[in-house]
Amino acid sequence: MTQYKTEQEAFWAGDFGTEYIGRNAGNELLASNLAFFSKALAQSHGLDSCIEFGANIGMNLRALRLLYPRQDQYAVEINPAAAAELCTITPSKNIFQTSILDFNPDRTWDLAMIKGVLIHINPDYLPQVYDALYHAAGRYLLVCEYYNPSPVVINYRGHNDRLFKRDFCGEILDRHSDLRLIDYGFVYQRDPNFPQDDVTWFLMEKA
Repeated sequence: MTQYKTEQEAFWAGDFGTEYIGRNAGNELLASNLAFFSKALAQSHGLDSCIEFGANIGMNLRALRLLYPRQDQYAVEINPAAAAELCTITPSKNIFQTSILDFNPDRTWDLAMIKGVLIHINPDYLPQVYDALYHAAGRYLLVCEYYNPSPVVINYRGHNDRLFKRDFCGEILDRHSDLRLIDYGFVYQRDPNFPQDDVTWFLMEKA
């Protein structure tokens, strides 16, 4: 059995992470993601390659593939069942089936992105994840998470210490001074056309 550094990793690698797959799929989500990335990446260009941290079954990557049909896509995913489904849309050699905390990028991609994942990482390890995202980003870094100006812990589907809100982008910008914020926005869960789960997104570029 794999030994993880945190309870949060084991949580997402196990049964809860596998059950999450069924709740986050389908054409409606794909349509919402397509609208989302069209807006969030409007100020970027030259996105020939990307890597997603915590890709699950690839619903974000599927939307990006529609926007950028020739994009060379990679993914980091801790849950083995989700990683297996990723293989249907991305070559297996491009999938890192591991914890984000154990991933050390040895190259860069035009776009590094994370969406709805930082909120589930043990806060003690966030600086390590920020650095991995930074080193993976050749030019752009897209962070899409629940936002709060100060750190708070929220009960998540009856589980404690599984969801953390804070100013992730601000912390990344403070840690890496050569990043600059070029765009940001919010998408609402009650949007009548393309709802998302109250996500605030931030697009950063390396100087």
